[in-house]
Amino acid sequence: METRRILLDGAATTVQRDGDDLVAGDGRRVAIPDAIHLPPVLPSKILCVHLNYVSRVEEFGTTLPAAPTFFHKPVSALNAHEGHVVRPERCTWLNYEGEIAIVIGRTTRNVSQAQAWDHIAGYTVANDYGLHDFRDTDAGSMLRVKGSDTLCPLGPGFVSADAWDPRDGMRIRTLVNGEAKQDSTTAEMTWDMAYLVADLARTITLEPGDVILSGTPANSRPVEPGDIVEVEVEGLGTLRNTIVSGPTAIRDDVGAQPTESEEVLSTALGGDWEFRGIRKPQR
Repeated sequence: METRRILLDGAATTVQRDGDDLVAGDGRRVAIPDAIHLPPVLPSKILCVHLNYVSRVEEFGTTLPAAPTFFHKPVSALNAHEGHVVRPERCTWLNYEGEIAIVIGRTTRNVSQAQAWDHIAGYTVANDYGLHDFRDTDAGSMLRVKGSDTLCPLGPGFVSADAWDPRDGMRIRTLVNGEAKQDSTTAEMTWDMAYLVADLARTITLEPGDVILSGTPANSRPVEPGDIVEVEVEGLGTLRNTIVSGPTAIRDDVGAQPTESEEVLSTALGGDWEFRGIRKPQR
């Protein structure tokens, strides 16, 4: 079953997909192209794995740790299908990352990997945008890289776990202006959805609606204002967003400023990470 959240007569409304229409509980129908989409779920937290797809690891010339590492996107970064993704003025390196989002179905704490499957309500499509101009700050937390406003679009809908199974090797693609840039399947993931849930739930209580982003394949690259970015996941649908320039520039009278260090460029352009821990980035 696929549900969506849309703005209907000025109110946030949960609807079910019925072919090319969306149907509210009271019978009101909206054609999908006419709907104003909202994020399909309302998480209390958005947790994300760093590296998971084999092709992404190979692209960076690195090796995976023994277990996954994670970062956090604030819920203020949430965005929706057809929403605008903002690249602030004075910034250059805004990258797409097509991903699949796990949606938690019930309170989850200290579960086994096998048990974790029963705690997943379903899935949606995500784009884990990164504003790499700020990669040299925030002590590696990537708070502003990943957590700036609009950088977590989800949607268009939520598909229940009984209707979609990532263990079937589902295809995921990212397209920019209609041209495929990322192309992989869930079979390429090192750690599956249940592993990610069980790992995080050892120390963090996951609540219904919470979201875990499960990683991206190779070929994340920068996009420009005016670009249309689509993430297609087999069986989940297509998430579409347009890149726009920010209405105001990043202030230069406070805080760390956008940079173009070697680390910024190597991450934004998919370069080799071997210099990390060996020498400082060359600016």
